[in-house]
Amino acid sequence: MAGFLVRRLLNYVVLVVVATSLAYMLAASALDPRANYEGRNPPLPPAVIDARLDELNLNNRTPLLARYVTWAGGVVSGDFGLTVGGDSVNDDLRRRAGVTFRLIILGVFFGGFLGVAVGAYAAVRQYGWFDRLTTIGSFVVLAVPVVVIANVLILAGVWFNGLVGERIVYVSGEYTPGLDAGLPGQALDRVQHLILPTISLSIGLIAIFSRYQRNMMLDVLGADFVRTAMAKGLSRRAALTRHALRTALIPAVTYFAFTFGSLLVGATITEKIFGWHGLGEQLIDSINTNDVNTVAAIALLTALSVLVASLLSDVLTAALDPRVRVG
Repeated sequence: MAGFLVRRLLNYVVLVVVATSLAYMLAASALDPRANYEGRNPPLPPAVIDARLDELNLNNRTPLLARYVTWAGGVVSGDFGLTVGGDSVNDDLRRRAGVTFRLIILGVFFGGFLGVAVGAYAAVRQYGWFDRLTTIGSFVVLAVPVVVIANVLILAGVWFNGLVGERIVYVSGEYTPGLDAGLPGQALDRVQHLILPTISLSIGLIAIFSRYQRNMMLDVLGADFVRTAMAKGLSRRAALTRHALRTALIPAVTYFAFTFGSLLVGATITEKIFGWHGLGEQLIDSINTNDVNTVAAIALLTALSVLVASLLSDVLTAALDPRVRVG
């Protein structure tokens, strides 16, 4: 198993380097940091603009390959360079990454776990009321854009708070500024702010994984190994849990890495709607301000995140399928 994981990790590292390099090249070619300084009143001397862009490693008059080598050398040492405003990319990236991954990890956990559970139970109760209800619900969720779901959740949160006469869920922000309620109170406040954004990210994953897991579960319910396990004395529940579900989980675990990448895109919309200042908001703002270094840094962080998700997917696949460990 160790050899399998090492080979996969080496492949992923190569893919991350290629993807990040292409992202930097694209950002450095398409964005125009010089436009941030030209057209000012009074106008800045060209020499001053060039000196400032050289300091930031953003001068388009410097060969692209030379700029890339400088940027890559800094990345190897853990320095993502400077923003167009002259601030450190690392500082803002560190805080915003915590905001985004807090949402994504919770979204993946609840979305994946509940999606698999719903799909497996729907397959076992095929054509029953639960199966039909979850099928209709999944297709409705998949047909509705994330932005609509998020706004519906905000309206539902406002209605719920009015119904109970107390603010239980918050519809905007990461936390309440200036809250003086001690550590337990601050932790509860952050949880209350997390509820709606987490549901917004999770609900789409539940719909996707439930459909995927239902189909995989149906494929193995009538398999010979399930019938053999029951013939040897296992109860139907034990046979379905230990054998059918374990086998049906393998494709879903493989699909997990691809879902994680799409969730990063979905988080961008969610952050904007719920007022969370994470990587999604930073990426949009960086593109608008021609901030090449920040865009490239976010691309690298995203690639690394998908690498970790893919590696975790491989670990879970190897744990579920002995043939992978042997190979």
